[in-house]
Amino acid sequence: MYFNFGNQLYHSLLCVVLQFLILRLMGRTITAILTTFCFQMAYLLAGYYYTATGNYDIKWTMPHCVLTLKLIGLAVDYFDGGKEQNSLSSEQQKYAIRGVPSLLEVAGFSYFYGAFLVGPQFSMNHYMKLVQGQLTDIPGKIPNSTKPALKRLSLGLVYLVGYTLLSPHITEEYFLTEDYDSRPFWFRCMYMLVWGKFVLYKYVTCWLVTEGVCILTGLGFNNFENGKAKWDACANMKVWLFETNPRFTGTIASFNINTNAWVARYIFKRLKFLGNKELSQGLSLLFLALWHGLHSGYLICFQMEFLIVIVERQAASLIRESPTLSNLASITVLQPFYYLVQQTIHWLFMGYSMTAFCLFTWDKWLKVYKSIYFLGHVFFLSLLFILPYVHKAMVPRKEKLKKME
Repeated sequence: MYFNFGNQLYHSLLCVVLQFLILRLMGRTITAILTTFCFQMAYLLAGYYYTATGNYDIKWTMPHCVLTLKLIGLAVDYFDGGKEQNSLSSEQQKYAIRGVPSLLEVAGFSYFYGAFLVGPQFSMNHYMKLVQGQLTDIPGKIPNSTKPALKRLSLGLVYLVGYTLLSPHITEEYFLTEDYDSRPFWFRCMYMLVWGKFVLYKYVTCWLVTEGVCILTGLGFNNFENGKAKWDACANMKVWLFETNPRFTGTIASFNINTNAWVARYIFKRLKFLGNKELSQGLSLLFLALWHGLHSGYLICFQMEFLIVIVERQAASLIRESPTLSNLASITVLQPFYYLVQQTIHWLFMGYSMTAFCLFTWDKWLKVYKSIYFLGHVFFLSLLFILPYVHKAMVPRKEKLKKME
């Protein structure tokens, strides 16, 4: 932290020490969770407010957003540790902290060098297993993890080289030029598609390299499978799924895995009392947007994700339950064509969503969206209203009754 940001390390140090005091003074209470959530998020958002510009900023707030999730998760797990075992889900039992962490343990968990700058997220219990020497494939000895760690490093370097070579030629700044505006509509869409895939590679690079660090220390150890050690406990990327899956939900499942798992565990599932899955999902994505920063582009990006996932779920249900569409989808000779169409739609609108994410401010992303006639919003909002009627027309009554049963 000091090497990268100098004296600004006091921001993280202050939050870590105060978090330790919250745990000790407020104990395993709802008040401690609410205090933690409000203070840590307010500190992060204040940091964004005072430091953010209209460009991509690498400042102390970058690692601090990772730290914020760690400390909120720590407070929730500490609260769960005071409950009866049978009142917790199996997942909550796994992460619940039964002991009382010392200041050194909280600081070690917060500043662990393999994940401090860009993640991944992991629990205090998992970190303490590392400290106690339990995360190893050879009991009593340091883990034999050099080879799997170097594999992730090598893969990360492949993405790094690709991104470095292509980044001068495929930029988001080009969206704002007169040359982009003067190009044919199909070119503007295809550029957005290619850029949308390519822009994510800088994140893929970082996460693969840091995963290698976590594997090397042993933090990536995830038990054995068929007699072989697994090293994916800190995996933030499923590279093959990311590169080949033609669905938006596939990208979500393969990209920034641990952050998505954190939001599911501490936000989405904790909102179960609302009794509405879509509302819980929407609030979770709103939290993610604010956690990323105060720019309007983040809100637009995660709003698009919410819309796309709902429509994709409707479309999948329609194809699965309609005999006509189901038979059409199962024609083997047409599978490559379907895959190509799906991937084109997938990465075009992934690029559409990422445009707002990467251009940040409303004047920039609005200019680009106008140039392609708000294609993403028009396409998915139209489907959102049309698909229920198509479902009603194409799904036989028997199928509907079976589904209800």
